[in-house]
Formats: sequence, C-alpha cells, structure tokens
Amino acid sequence: MTKTTRSITTFLILTLVTFVMAGGASAEEKWQQLFNGKNLDGWTPKIRGYELGDNFGDTFRVEDGVMKVGYEAYDEYKERFGHIFYKTSYSHYRMRLEYRFIGDQSKGGPGWAYRNSGIMIHCQSPESMTKDQKFPVSIEVQLLGGNAEGDRTTSNLCTPGTNVVMKDALQLRHCISSSSATYRGDRWVTAEIEVRGGGVIKHILDGKVVLQYSKPQLDPRDADAKRIISARKTDSLILDGGYISLQSESHPIEFRKVEILILDK
Repeated sequence: MTKTTRSITTFLILTLVTFVMAGGASAEEKWQQLFNGKNLDGWTPKIRGYELGDNFGDTFRVEDGVMKVGYEAYDEYKERFGHIFYKTSYSHYRMRLEYRFIGDQSKGGPGWAYRNSGIMIHCQSPESMTKDQKFPVSIEVQLLGGNAEGDRTTSNLCTPGTNVVMKDALQLRHCISSSSATYRGDRWVTAEIEVRGGGVIKHILDGKVVLQYSKPQLDPRDADAKRIISARKTDSLILDGGYISLQSESHPIEFRKVEILILDK
C-alpha cells in the first residue's frame, strides 16, 4: 500500500467513525431548541401550593431572550419550590443549557438554597404531582454557584424520590458532589448531560465528565415515589425516561440556549 493510499484510507475511516458517532449525520444539525427565547411556549410551571400552570408572581418569565426565574412578587419564599416542565418526555439524549445566578436570594429561602437550582431529568409527569409536593420524583442535576471563598462544586447529583448506582453499589445518599471546579459570580456556565435511558448518565462541564452513574430508579422508601410505583405496570424500579424541568428554588437564576440532541437507543 502506497503512502497516498494509506492516507486516503485513514481519512475515510476517520470520516466514517465521526459519521457513526454522530448518529449518521452532523450532531450540530440535529440539536433541537427547547426554549425559543421569546416566550414560554412548550413549558408549564408547577409551583408548590398552586395548581399546574399557575405561574404565581410571574416566577418564570422571558426577557431579552433569556428565561428568568425571579421572586419580586414573593413577600417571603415560604417553601414555594417551583419547576417548569417541558412538554415532551425523553429517554436517550444529550441536553445542554447555559445558566447563571444573579441578585439576592428571596427572603425566607432555605440556607442550603443559596445560589442553588437544578435541571430535573427523568421527572414524573407534572400532572401526577400533588398540589403541595415540593419536588418532582426525578434525578436532579444540581446547579450551584460558588461562594466568595472556598470550593463549591456544581453539576452535582440529588435524588428526590430516586436512587442510582455508582461503582456497582446502590447509593442511598440524597446528594453526591461532582468533581467540577467552582464557578463564582454571575458568569454564564454551560451544563451538559448525557442520558442513556435506564443506563448510564453523565454530567459534563467544559467537555469533561464530572459525575457518572447508572440505573436511575425509584426509591420505595419515598412517599411520592410509592404513588408512582403503585401505578406502574411493571415490578422494575428502573427509570428509563421522563420529563425535563428547571427549578425555582428561591435564588434568582437565568437560563438560555436550552437544547437537546436525541440519541439512538
């Protein structure tokens, strides 16, 4: 084989590998925008203490192409945890968005919720939440802003009504820290998640996997999860899909460039 032939063969192999890894087409061409930058079309809020669709105090709003979460209408937070759900359920995908924390925490917000929000994946349907339910049963990609000093990781894991497997062991801890850097101030941060149904889930920042786990599943110890388990037509606790929601957890936050890439099963 001549040097020229080897070069051509190598080029063709690399091109084929890239094509296959992208699912047969350019990954950039297949990214879908979940947030149009103009309004909340496709999104439905569920705020604790209010009916589904009641966007109390204009908590979720769109300004200047950004989805904003604010609490100007709250005299006090009073544990009015909120989530805004996208209309479609997903299973195998990559998701990414940009977020940043701004301003001051709402009066009465829990201390742990300072510069704290989340991307909830594998969520129960918003219709199945009770009026006073704090959080949807889901897997939370926890978003944290750094304090003035000290380390504070982001893209952590929290598990409202769920458990996961890490290093071949079922994890019963509610929150597990990632290996991320600390992101301070009001800078925009790009969070990415790779979700493989009921298999592996990866949290990605700056192109690096900062947390990985598998077998997301319902927690039979949790009251909200018990309701879902009893309604399922399977004995398996594994969650292989669900809705996506973004949190309002008492600290103002902004989201933009919310997009998804569907992956082959």
